[in-house]
Amino acid sequence: MNTAVQQADIGQTLARVFGYPAFRPGQQAIIETLIAGEDAFVLMPTGGGKSLCYQIPALHRPGVAVVVSPLIALMKDQVDALRANGVKAAAYHSGAAPEEARAILAALHAGELDLLYVSPERLVNEDMLDRLDALPLALFAIDEAHCVSQWGHDFRPEYARLGQLRERFPGVPLVALTATADAQTREDIVRVLGLQQARRFVAGFDRPNIRYTMLDKHRPAQQLQDFIERHPDESGIVYALSRRKVEEIADRLRDAGVRAAAYHAGLPQPVRQAVQEGFLRDDILVVVATVAFGMGIDKPNVRFVVHYDLPRHIEGYYQETGRAGRDGLPAEALLLYGAQDVMTARRLIENTENEEQRRIETHKLNAMVALCESPTCRRRVLLNYFGDWQEEDCGNCDVCADPPARFDATREAQMALSCVYRVGQRFGIRHVIDVLRGADTERIRQLGHDRLSTYGIGQELSEAEWGSIIRQLIHLGYLQQDIAHYAVLRLTERARPLLRGEIRLELAHARVREKPRRRRRAALAAEGPYDEALFEQLRQLRKRLADAQGVPPYVIFGDATLAHMARARPTDEAALLAVHGVGEHKLARYGSAFLRLIAEYAGA
Repeated sequence: MNTAVQQADIGQTLARVFGYPAFRPGQQAIIETLIAGEDAFVLMPTGGGKSLCYQIPALHRPGVAVVVSPLIALMKDQVDALRANGVKAAAYHSGAAPEEARAILAALHAGELDLLYVSPERLVNEDMLDRLDALPLALFAIDEAHCVSQWGHDFRPEYARLGQLRERFPGVPLVALTATADAQTREDIVRVLGLQQARRFVAGFDRPNIRYTMLDKHRPAQQLQDFIERHPDESGIVYALSRRKVEEIADRLRDAGVRAAAYHAGLPQPVRQAVQEGFLRDDILVVVATVAFGMGIDKPNVRFVVHYDLPRHIEGYYQETGRAGRDGLPAEALLLYGAQDVMTARRLIENTENEEQRRIETHKLNAMVALCESPTCRRRVLLNYFGDWQEEDCGNCDVCADPPARFDATREAQMALSCVYRVGQRFGIRHVIDVLRGADTERIRQLGHDRLSTYGIGQELSEAEWGSIIRQLIHLGYLQQDIAHYAVLRLTERARPLLRGEIRLELAHARVREKPRRRRRAALAAEGPYDEALFEQLRQLRKRLADAQGVPPYVIFGDATLAHMARARPTDEAALLAVHGVGEHKLARYGSAFLRLIAEYAGA
């Protein structure tokens, strides 16, 4: 097909091969760039039509287009769709039977393929690279390119090895595509793949037809059932984190008369295939699945996506909600948010051995939690996270439908921004709040931050209130968190007129939840307030250590000792030794673990 359509108008190819009357915003310029032999970096939202951006150039350039994809299921969906359109495509991966793999390679060498989909580990195999050396290549397309970056939400080490393609095949255009990448991830993709000279295409992220709602999780099974009853005979996806929970939810929905099915990697391939095909045919209306489901499925009439559990990052949440409403008609995204979900996610992150990766994942989880707890328009928070700044509220989310009370926060915002500046733009949220509230900690004294002009100027506000103000300043673009440097706060250009008093700012009052305190907590606070969130993390660390040693948790440290740690936040062994209940033996045995947790918490 390549030679036959090489000179044809790309609009004709779009209509004749793919059946679409017109390009979506941004597609045509990308296609023309690749056909001209130039590199490209493409950031386009889920449902925006990224695949066509390399599929059409593959049909207009001589040779085979090599497409890197992370999932076998994703490759299969793409290849099946292309073959249905008469395009010669194949997928070469570890799941292919030996005879099928040999047939694909024979077709490749015979020049009979327009597109070859391949897994990253297969592509960087030296034998495969040698094969490609001898073939005419139309282009390389790196799909789900955020997997290249350690800052991305789905980093895969084998993707990082794709950086050699730009050097080994200098004359072949290379395009990296992703739907979810913040500024740090974008720059890392460009660096790793050698795309410094590539044209960049960043489409707007907004999906205005999706209504975002986040509810406190109290009776999740009933909340889900009530929600689905409001969407009778409509297609939807329910995401849950564990296979067991996926099956339980699907069973419960079927018992309630919903045409639902479970989908996860533990099910046999024929079962998964039957569920996917049943969903595409609308024989199954609701699929309850782990997060891999839906990648590459271009089902336009998904009317809702529900997150039964808290996602660990905004990138994943955005990508998954983007599977709703691809036809542009109204759709809903519901997230059930509970404190236990946060604790579970933090525990999983703490089990990550790589310290750098643990820090990155903690930052992304904190951003996800901030989205759930924000009194600011959900869409503004979501889009601003990706640098797609929105000046107006959307009117199509739960916060806009039931807006919180607002107040003139100009003075408080100036105090927070000034404090960030005074501490050198080198510290995270918690430290800035400590300085504002005049906390008497060893770390503040060592740094000399108790002598700053902003020290203690915000004593009248609680830690939760300052946290809400600073998060809103982040969400609205006056501050940014530098994920590459321990999530420190930095001022943006937008902060200047606010600091100078040239503009005024209204913020929402924090919706501070009143948590019922047990008597034990009240007793622990008798000697002074302490950070309860840090206390909970210290308790979890104590429990893990105790379980590993087969002893009761109190044998390691008592609750009063943990409360003292959460109050003083010691930063070195001398300070930890001064904590009530910490002796030299326990310092030697457990000190490093507790100091590391406190340091990571302080930098969050």
